[in-house]
Amino acid sequence: MTNTVTLTRFIIEQQREWPDASGTFTLLLNNIVTACKQIAHKVNRGQLIGVLGSAGSENVQGEVQKKLDIITHEIMVNQLIWTGHLAGMASEEIDDVITIPAHYPKGKYLVMFDPLDGSSNIDVNLAVGTIFSVLRCREGIEPTLDDFLAKGSEQVCAGFVIYGPSTMLVLTTGQGVNGFTLDQDIGEFMLTHPNMRIPEETSEFAINMSNQRFWEPPVQRYIEECVQGKEGVRGKDFNMRWVASFVADIYRILTRGGVFLYPIDNRDPKKPAKLRIMYEANPMAFIIEQAGGLCTTGCERILDIQPSGIHQRVPVILGSKNEVGRIIAYHQSA
Repeated sequence: MTNTVTLTRFIIEQQREWPDASGTFTLLLNNIVTACKQIAHKVNRGQLIGVLGSAGSENVQGEVQKKLDIITHEIMVNQLIWTGHLAGMASEEIDDVITIPAHYPKGKYLVMFDPLDGSSNIDVNLAVGTIFSVLRCREGIEPTLDDFLAKGSEQVCAGFVIYGPSTMLVLTTGQGVNGFTLDQDIGEFMLTHPNMRIPEETSEFAINMSNQRFWEPPVQRYIEECVQGKEGVRGKDFNMRWVASFVADIYRILTRGGVFLYPIDNRDPKKPAKLRIMYEANPMAFIIEQAGGLCTTGCERILDIQPSGIHQRVPVILGSKNEVGRIIAYHQSA
């Protein structure tokens, strides 16, 4: 496929629509993309360079870290910390926010990232990815935790890179969603999926069925109706898909529709939800809504939640508009 629109050109042409734009955001995005290209190379090389397997440590969430969790976190930090575009960063892999050293200039943006989403899949050669979110920050300040705790609706940009058969970047700056494929021959992301839109109707759902006994009644009801197929109240058959890699499940929904559920459950009162609002739920909700879908906890819009911590977890239900709307209605009538 011949396509001459590179990611850089695409962002610059968007920037021209804003006469007061300084170009700083374009440079920041280029730095994020450079980090993701490095991560793609590490993921692709795998055991050839000894980066697979457990690191023998845990992250702030108490989850066992893979070697690549640590390596990809360091790649993101090292690519972004010196640029002068950021006031601070936050990573899923560490407890506290990351400050910019005094000998580097500070910028007007904050970046939050999950450097390797789906890392439990890395040793079995399934798709993994990087998720990132960009917020504005007051210029000339040393940001505190409160500066990071913005609602998802305040995001400037959100995106993810999926490292699969091809490396793809999906990006929104609040003007729709576009997909770019990495051309390995020239090292550039090329626009291959312009104006991505999620079909409003779907017959696919993605959920971890092993947790079924812990779900709340509205989710139990919805999934049971899907499983009943043509013989049930929905009158049609559904397919179930579950990759256990958030980026892979979301990319599938963006390209052919579907609904993804990681709902609240009663298994562990201390951890009623799985996905982190700052590194996973907010950026994906921004992307999904920009592509015409919906994203909710079941009871409230994800992008309207006021975060209480940078590692806060929330239930997530997102995807095709009509199916998510049905799940919301089931919660409202419960």
